[in-house]
Amino acid sequence: MLACHARILFSAAIALALAALDPSPLLAAAANSATVNAAPPPTATTNLTKEISLVSHRAVYELTLLKSVGSKSPTAAHGRIAFDFTGSACDGYVQNFRQLTELQPAEGPTRVSDMHSATFEDADGRSFDFKMQTSIDNGAAEAVDGKAWKSAGGLLSVNLAKPKHNKFELDPDVVFPTEHLKRILAAAEAGQNLLEVKVYDGSETGEKVYETTTYIGRPIADPALEKAVHIRELDTMTRWPVSISYFESGKKDAAPSYTLSFDLYQNGISRALKLDYGDFVLAGEMSSLELLSEPACAK
Repeated sequence: MLACHARILFSAAIALALAALDPSPLLAAAANSATVNAAPPPTATTNLTKEISLVSHRAVYELTLLKSVGSKSPTAAHGRIAFDFTGSACDGYVQNFRQLTELQPAEGPTRVSDMHSATFEDADGRSFDFKMQTSIDNGAAEAVDGKAWKSAGGLLSVNLAKPKHNKFELDPDVVFPTEHLKRILAAAEAGQNLLEVKVYDGSETGEKVYETTTYIGRPIADPALEKAVHIRELDTMTRWPVSISYFESGKKDAAPSYTLSFDLYQNGISRALKLDYGDFVLAGEMSSLELLSEPACAK
């Protein structure tokens, strides 16, 4: 699940940071989701994703600089991501995320970024609560806090509390991150290799929608390299190479803002991350993985 959520980690314009970090959840589950007048998603979407089962897990990824091009690119980068994903098709899904990264520019001092987020998404993809906080070089934190929900009439409404109070509506075909992941897995299971979806995740100022293009490769036969994924539950599980390009709304003819590549298991776990920002690429190698207990769910 991390990879679909990973585009909120940082932007190419800000520095990233390094530190040992506690992989326990940063925040409690987001506030009760906004479900007033909520309506189920379109039948086609429900049919595509209702059989997708996502596993609760905690993962840690070590970040390194894989590629750097141009005089303005960083000369070094490293850091760590801690990610928790819990929930079910009965209770909805909670994500807790923290990233600390350090980036050394070609000129000037090393920059440090500390990013936290906690989100809750309704099991049917109808509502989404989010809290995010980012600080640079131990400076004042910038916060985003809000909720979004789909009304009975099909509109997607957003209510932001931070960074400033704002209410607005989005296209009804926009989806939230966990629903996006489910659609990718459904497409992979169906043998499809291309998926285009508009996604809202509350990142940056909480006002952007990204148009995404996802490419899905053939199932991977070779075993994964990291020791962390050599567990019974994953040894025989299908995984696919996936690449997601994120475009600013209305700008799909331009180069993507960034592209994420990773291996995606049938249960939603991601490994072998690559975050491509054009002039530099970060790699994320899984260093630990823990499958978490889940309450029984009949769905």
